[in-house]
Amino acid sequence: MSNAAASTAVSVFSSGLVTMSSREISDLVESRHADVCRTIERLAAAGAIQGYTPTPYTHLQNGRNYKEYLIGKRDSYVVVAQLSPQFTARLVDRWQELENKTAVPQSLPEALRLAADMAEQNAQLANKVHQDAPKVAFVNQYVEAGGNKSLRETAKILNMPEKAMIDTLVRDKVLFRQSGNLLPHALRQRDGLFTVKTGTSDFGHAFTQTRVTPKGVQWIAERYASELMGG
Repeated sequence: MSNAAASTAVSVFSSGLVTMSSREISDLVESRHADVCRTIERLAAAGAIQGYTPTPYTHLQNGRNYKEYLIGKRDSYVVVAQLSPQFTARLVDRWQELENKTAVPQSLPEALRLAADMAEQNAQLANKVHQDAPKVAFVNQYVEAGGNKSLRETAKILNMPEKAMIDTLVRDKVLFRQSGNLLPHALRQRDGLFTVKTGTSDFGHAFTQTRVTPKGVQWIAERYASELMGG
């Protein structure tokens, strides 16, 4: 770990909440800090993790001010699952180290209980990341391939029931029904998640069809994986 990252690796708020800095996550998963920040911002925008306010810090070598994020434990696993799930073990070990520093047991029975609780929590989190990793990798592979897809194709790609996916998107005001068509709300279209294709069929009938962009497929997968994606 770099000295710069170590200096703000962990922050303990007055509530006792322990956080990990985006710079330390960058070191743990061997990714550029800018890439980690972009992933945090994208996941927050998609609703996969909570929103975070950037925290300024001064770089020890050049004296310039930059931003970092202080991330909670659960969200850090989501970020690592998106960036480099193979480094989950490092994250588990680092969280155990950080939490041991903020929860020092006062007796042997208390220490044993704490160790057992943390081992169970870490095993559950590692298992969740392991289960989600193939889904994340599959979606990333599709996104790299590119191409806008129909709602039906999107549901098939993501292994989601088509009707349930559409009903959920309508429920959350991502799509709306108008004159027999499913259309994206303007905000989601401006976000680059959907496009609307219009034209004339071979029989001379005008049609309107909502298409999902690669970015939209990834957004749907990240936001609704636990609710709709098959195991």
